[in-house]
Amino acid sequence: MSFKCGTSLLMVASYAGHIDCVRELVLQGADINLQRESGTTALFFAAQQGHDDVVRFLFEFGASTEFRTKDGGTALLAASQYGHRQVVDTLLKHGANVHDQLYDGATALFLAAQGGYLEVTRLLLSSGARVNQPRQDGTAPLWIASQMGHSEVVRVMLLRGADRDAARDDGSTALLKAANKGYHDVIQELLKFSPSLGILKNGTSALHAAVLSGNVKTVALLLEAGADPALRNKANKLPAELTQNERILSLLRGKEGHRKSYLSCIFD
Repeated sequence: MSFKCGTSLLMVASYAGHIDCVRELVLQGADINLQRESGTTALFFAAQQGHDDVVRFLFEFGASTEFRTKDGGTALLAASQYGHRQVVDTLLKHGANVHDQLYDGATALFLAAQGGYLEVTRLLLSSGARVNQPRQDGTAPLWIASQMGHSEVVRVMLLRGADRDAARDDGSTALLKAANKGYHDVIQELLKFSPSLGILKNGTSALHAAVLSGNVKTVALLLEAGADPALRNKANKLPAELTQNERILSLLRGKEGHRKSYLSCIFD
C-alpha cells in the first residue's frame, strides 16, 4: 500500500521509529528499497530521524545505501546532516560511501560541519572523509563551520589537515567569514594555524571585514595576531576608512600606544 507521492507504510513506520511495525511490514513482504517520487526510501527516513534500531533491522533484510533522492541525498548524508552519530556509524559499517555527495557537491562531512556535529565530524574524518573536499561553489567544510561559528569543529578539522586559507569561489576564507560574524572562538582557533592576514583574492582582508562588522574585540584579536592596519583593499580603502567607531579607530591608529596590548585596550 502506498500514499501520496509514493510513500509506503514501511516508510511511515521507519520515519516514526516504530520498530515493531517495521518488523511486521517487512515480514509481510513490504518492499524495503521502494523509492518515493523524491527518491527517498525507508532507510533514508530512518537514518534522517536517527532510528538506529530501524536502520539495523532494515539492513538485515537487504536495505541498500545506494539509492539517491532528487538532490543526490543518501541515508548517510541525511544522518550526517542531522547529527545522528550512531546511525552514521551503522551506515558506514554496512557499506555506505563516506564520499557521498549531494548534487551541489556537499559531502557528509560538509553537512556535519555545517550543523556543528562534533562527534559525527570526528567519525567521518576517522573513516576517511576528505577534510578539504569543497562544494561546487568552492565552499570547504572548514569555511562552513567557521561561517556558522562552530569552533570545536573548526579545531578538529584544522588538526586533521584542513586548509586554513581555502577560499570559496567568491574569494572569501574561513577567517574572513569568522571576522565578519565576530566569532571570537573560531578566530582564535584559526589564528593558531597562521592563516593569511593580508589582502585576499576578493580584494579585502579579514581586518577590513572585522572593521566593517563593528566588533571591537574581533579587530583587537586580528591586530594582536599581526594584521596590518595600513593595508588597502581593492577600493583603495584603509580599514580605518571603513568605520566611525572611535574605539576601533583608536586601535587601528595606535592611539593606545604600540606597546600596549590591543586586547587590554578594549576593556579600559
